[in-house]
Amino acid sequence: MLKEFREFALKGNVVDLAIGVIIGAAFSRIVESIVGDVFMPLIAAITRGGVDFSNYFLPLSGDVTATSLDAARSQGAVLAYGSFITQAINFLIVAWVLFLVVKAINELKRQAERNAPPPPAPQDPADVKLLQEIRDLLAQQRGPSA
Repeated sequence: MLKEFREFALKGNVVDLAIGVIIGAAFSRIVESIVGDVFMPLIAAITRGGVDFSNYFLPLSGDVTATSLDAARSQGAVLAYGSFITQAINFLIVAWVLFLVVKAINELKRQAERNAPPPPAPQDPADVKLLQEIRDLLAQQRGPSA
């Protein structure tokens, strides 16, 4: 059973998947930084009010009187739609970057296909060649009038 597990764990697909998960986790931290440190401040500057989506919420309880999300959560139930907006922006950025990566990979594949030498012409089987030779010999024996 241990041997079978080792064979499974060392298959190429499992190792590739593990590498993909690790790179994906690192990539998500980069995206969070881009969104939180670059895009959100730009959006806040464009809206001229210093908009900070992370503190946008609707209180679901009359006991919630706080103005920040963390304080409001400690007072009661809140609908934190600002967090959703931030996560939606994160998703759109990740989706766009992945689209660009896949598009670039597809273009590289198309260039490789265009630059690849053409496949060799299919070879006729020996019996087909023999029949063609017989046909040509018969045509020569009959002469040009046939």
